[in-house]
Amino acid sequence: MLINLRRTIRIPFHPKPSLCIPLNLFSTSAPNPNANSTEPLLESQLKSLVLSHYKHGKFTNLLQNVVALPTVLLAACQNLTTPQAPNGNGLSPSLLDSVSKRFSIHEMGRELFENRFDIGACSVTMAAQRNRGESLVLPNLKLKVLIEAIRMVLGIVYDERFVTFSYGGRVNMGRHTAIRYLKNSVENPSWWFTVSFNREKFDQQHVNKLCLFMQEKIEDESLINVIKRLFECGAVRIELGSCFFGRGFPQESGLSSILINIYFNGFDKEIQEMRLKKNQEHPKFDSNELVSKDGVFYKPVKIYAVRYLDEILVIASGSKMLTMDLKNWVVKHLEGILELKVDGIKTAIHSAVSEKIAFLGMELQAVKPSVLNPPMSEKAMRARKKYIRQKEVRAQELKNARERNRKKLGLKIMSHVYKKSKRSDGFKFEYQIKNEVREIFRTWADETVQEYLGSLEERWDWYRKLSAGNFLSLRHIRDQLPQELVDTYDKFQEQVDKHLNPVKARRALEDEERRIKDEEEKKYARGTVEDLTKLCVKADAPIELIRKMVRLIGFTNHMGRPRPITLLTALEDTDIIKWYAGIGRRWLEFYCCCHNFKMVKTVVTYHLRFSCILTLAEKHESTKREALKHFTKDLKVFDINGNEEVHFPTERQVKMMGDKNLSDPKPVDGTFSLALIRLASDEPPYSCVAHFCDKTDTVVYRVRLLQNRLNVNPVDEKKWVPGMGAINESLNLKCFPVCPDHIHDLYTGRITFQDIDCTSFVDGG
Repeated sequence: MLINLRRTIRIPFHPKPSLCIPLNLFSTSAPNPNANSTEPLLESQLKSLVLSHYKHGKFTNLLQNVVALPTVLLAACQNLTTPQAPNGNGLSPSLLDSVSKRFSIHEMGRELFENRFDIGACSVTMAAQRNRGESLVLPNLKLKVLIEAIRMVLGIVYDERFVTFSYGGRVNMGRHTAIRYLKNSVENPSWWFTVSFNREKFDQQHVNKLCLFMQEKIEDESLINVIKRLFECGAVRIELGSCFFGRGFPQESGLSSILINIYFNGFDKEIQEMRLKKNQEHPKFDSNELVSKDGVFYKPVKIYAVRYLDEILVIASGSKMLTMDLKNWVVKHLEGILELKVDGIKTAIHSAVSEKIAFLGMELQAVKPSVLNPPMSEKAMRARKKYIRQKEVRAQELKNARERNRKKLGLKIMSHVYKKSKRSDGFKFEYQIKNEVREIFRTWADETVQEYLGSLEERWDWYRKLSAGNFLSLRHIRDQLPQELVDTYDKFQEQVDKHLNPVKARRALEDEERRIKDEEEKKYARGTVEDLTKLCVKADAPIELIRKMVRLIGFTNHMGRPRPITLLTALEDTDIIKWYAGIGRRWLEFYCCCHNFKMVKTVVTYHLRFSCILTLAEKHESTKREALKHFTKDLKVFDINGNEEVHFPTERQVKMMGDKNLSDPKPVDGTFSLALIRLASDEPPYSCVAHFCDKTDTVVYRVRLLQNRLNVNPVDEKKWVPGMGAINESLNLKCFPVCPDHIHDLYTGRITFQDIDCTSFVDGG
């Protein structure tokens, strides 16, 4: 059925501005050398530009002299630009050309410089489909550029001023980096607690306090007013206690992360000073000084803290009273100075050894080192011995084959030499083989000698035969023999002792065995002592929540067996596989640092893979066996040119995955909480909604949200999965034109809804 579509928000078209811009475009002061440039600023250039406005301990006039510059705005556009394939001519479109088709970058900079940029006109309110849902205010692409430019400038101002345990919204400071810090740096945790906030939005008092914190380092009233205006319009909002930070949801602004870090920066520094004070009171000794004469181990009292945006974890390796005092101080500081509402019931102290605690979507627990690095099991030892025996058998077979070939070659050479000697009076060859034959026999002889000398039993047997019971060793016999014969015998005995005496070799072998045994005993003793005196942090994937999530989405039935998802049968085969592949890959990337990663692999390789196969079988009205035979277990498909494509991670790829990459992967919530259904339309093609994508060969997709399909409220934790985020309901049933490249990236999780202009949707009639 054809559907009539009309675009709700039309992007104004501006002619391409002239590249010749006066040097004094925005300022009557000294000319800016970058004002006439059409290339975006590099990161180093932007950093130098921001630092040049640092005077008397504060940054001044950042909005007019930095953010409003066309080159800075163009750099923000470059950060927002999604990857594009070359056009039909094989050339990638120019960034300035793509931006100029949507708005004038120079006119935008002039509006910012003159403080007449209308933020409200660039904000779009999207009403929710149901009465219980709330409306959502989203910035259009022009306002996103301004938000990104402000984020870049604030990042340069504050990034080096944040503490080391502040993660999220920073370069190379993501979830996996925080988990690595917990696993490698936290020692002997005794008690810990996470801070849970009541779900509340940043109101006017929080925004004012945030602006006061910013004014300690930034002296720019225009920039502060722009940030206040962003909060007033709703284009930027911060809601603590929610589950949409760092997940790629459209309701999260690109400016939220760094503003949260700025708001909590004072709290972080107080925690840091408390940690340093505790370290001075309880210094850490050398490893040689840890054990006293009485065998008592010294464990210094330590305080650890990790904060990822609004998730806070505090750890103490001391008494419970110390942890209680620390918790009371944290709650008092957050509720008193920062004026936040802390959930006192969920903010509870837990034992690090006997209880698991949820943090960053994972489960943490203090365990012995042997749990993280367990010794080899008996089954593994038997398998290893079997492999060694098989390896020795293969080596012996190769040796026997080599000896057999040598024997054949030797017999051929001797037969050839014998025939030549019979036919003629001497050896007459057409070519000389003397050197080749000598080299062959020398190599054989060396290998035979080395093999013989490597066997202690054969050397000992020949040594005993050649040196024991010989009458020439008797003195009265030696006196009656010629001196030359005695000297020859003595030299022969010296060579026998030198080459055949296995005492030294046996002693070296015994020393090597003794050394290996001592190392194993020391390793066992060291491991035993560490198990008794040391605790480490183990990170596990929440398997029960993952199984509940899989059952809620519809991958499995109530018995835990894979089942098809009927809604996806409206998609193309390739899109169905890409949707499953995006969920599987992002799940594997997110939980690859977990100790029970094998269980996550099982969920992906079994539940998701066979749910995809069953969905394809239902679409084509075939059996599972027929679908498996057609698509194979790796879910292979073919493109237009007949080339084979594999989007779903193969079993070999899943097997090779592990804790190798340190990144900030986004949770998979944004991928499986929606389905994009392709629509048929007779309307003219629209431009792609991805940031600055100029392609018009688009297909319209309708958004179907999971909570609307299941008729479940995400706030209800009894029916929803705890800790699982959800896209705002105002996007449900909205239609977006997307080009083939970006729909592929959206399905596979390479881009999120933050990388598209959600205000450029079209309405289905």
